[in-house]
Amino acid sequence: MPLNPAKDSVDLGIVVSDITKSLDFYQGMLGLEKSEELPTPFGALHRLHFGKSDIKLIDPKTVPPTGTVGLEKQLGFRYITFVINDISALCAELKDKGVEFTIPETEFRPGVRIAMVKDPDGNIVELVQRG
Repeated sequence: MPLNPAKDSVDLGIVVSDITKSLDFYQGMLGLEKSEELPTPFGALHRLHFGKSDIKLIDPKTVPPTGTVGLEKQLGFRYITFVINDISALCAELKDKGVEFTIPETEFRPGVRIAMVKDPDGNIVELVQRG
């Protein structure tokens, strides 16, 4: 039986090494809206909204070792995509704040611009503007 969606979005949990840096990036720089913080058996969960999706930053009780960083370095979930308006303005702001780009703002195909940056733990964040 296929999935029967109860919501028209997907949520993502990200285990972070430094919650202050991660909140500064996702909330402060990208503008995601924090809705709650709650304790879990493995650490504090900070829920941030993007549209109808939630990004759940996990501040673990014990920070696990870092895995291989990079889009093509290992199997599994490798990046998250935010489809946005005005990619150029955001990229300029992120560049001014010293965020590392793995792919600078680029026309991927006609009418589609992308950029990829690293979050504080090196996770890849893709920014996409269509149209």
